[in-house]
Amino acid sequence: MLPFLLVSSLLLQSSQTLEEMVAQAMARYPCSGEINRKVSDPQRVLTHLRSLYAAHSLHEDHLDGLSLTFSTWRFNVRMSNTEPLLRLNVESRGDRALMEDKTQEILVQIDRYAE
Repeated sequence: MLPFLLVSSLLLQSSQTLEEMVAQAMARYPCSGEINRKVSDPQRVLTHLRSLYAAHSLHEDHLDGLSLTFSTWRFNVRMSNTEPLLRLNVESRGDRALMEDKTQEILVQIDRYAE
């Protein structure tokens, strides 16, 4: 209930529609959406990606797969609990081209292990 009330309050104080507010937020943080890949050895892929990217990251987290944060972008790749898949999400800070480039870069690495 609280999130609904907060959004309602924000809409009352703004001249923008909810759609406009969401579009602005999405432009500030472009994201790839969840991309699934079937791989033969998911843990090996996570280890490989960590070896390629972790040394240059600002923050590393293993709560849900592998999450690495950099100054202008971040990614998370995790194993599915219900399917033999890896799930990739990439985000940037206001730079759609960077997000798309990094998404393709990481997918090339993941696809090396595709079934």
